[in-house]
Amino acid sequence: MAFKSVLIFLSLLIVSSSLFAAPKAVYDFTVKDIKGKDVALSKYKGKTLLIVNVASKCGYTYQYENLEKVYKKYKGKGFEIVGFPANNFLSQEPGSDAEIEQFCRVKKGATFDMMSKISVKGDDQHPLYTYLTSSSPDPGDVKWNFEKFLISPTGKIVARFRSGTEPDSKEVTDEIEKNLK
Repeated sequence: MAFKSVLIFLSLLIVSSSLFAAPKAVYDFTVKDIKGKDVALSKYKGKTLLIVNVASKCGYTYQYENLEKVYKKYKGKGFEIVGFPANNFLSQEPGSDAEIEQFCRVKKGATFDMMSKISVKGDDQHPLYTYLTSSSPDPGDVKWNFEKFLISPTGKIVARFRSGTEPDSKEVTDEIEKNLK
């Protein structure tokens, strides 16, 4: 009888652990877009994806233009950029989603997808960024605005670029090209 109880317990443990399994790919997440609508990141399945935490009052804010340049160059080849505004560093993204959208679309000319403001580090870190920072080839906390994670068409994190790496640098574009379908 005890053996049967142990088997039942182990079976329940295995089933419950699979129900609460950690995400295995970026596609397992749902986020809110800049207008507050749910977006399943699975919509990017099969595409090369660059995920960037952005801010409007940062020394790296000029990278919006370079991100847009890269987006326009590769978007017809199965490439997407997703921007995540974050206010984690010296309050450099203090605005509402509407203000952020106005800034990035009108002032910076960004046409790539923008999501709702999230936290990219700390106790309130968004689960997507918990996954990115722990599963990256270069794991660890996001150190500043405009860090970039490159995702393969299969959902694997293939590269991480820190803030000082320009989006249109050879280092980044070579990795993008290597991962295009």
